[in-house]
Amino acid sequence: MSAIQRVARLSYRSFRLFSWTAVSRADPWPLPHTPEHMANTTTPADLAPPAPLPRPNESIDVMRARLVYQSRKRGTLESDLLLSTFARDNLLTMTETELKEYDKMLDEPDWDIYYWATGKRAPPERWSNSAILEKLRVHAKNEGKVVRMMPAL
Repeated sequence: MSAIQRVARLSYRSFRLFSWTAVSRADPWPLPHTPEHMANTTTPADLAPPAPLPRPNESIDVMRARLVYQSRKRGTLESDLLLSTFARDNLLTMTETELKEYDKMLDEPDWDIYYWATGKRAPPERWSNSAILEKLRVHAKNEGKVVRMMPAL
């Protein structure tokens, strides 16, 4: 067998490692808003609300700075963009009570917050009458069609 035939045979073998047929397994990373993603990101109804960490003697300025960071570094790009722009636009005008409510909301899972804000899922009873969630819903609608980008930290 000549060297050219060996190279051709090797390149054919390496090419055949990839298949042109449809993948028979489920997509491990389904796109947001697809039925598969909605089913995989559903939080059980009997799950208790998360217990917030006690932060005694935390000043308002330190709380705002922490909330800005926690809004920006969530773990999913969709939540990061939504919450970081919301924090940039609203945290400076929030009262201490609103800041504490927003802090409690940030303890919830990312996808739950995202779907509650976009109206794809109904929030649980503890968040159904939340003024902060309502502000976040208005922000998520983006009726002014503002192009949003991640704010700098």
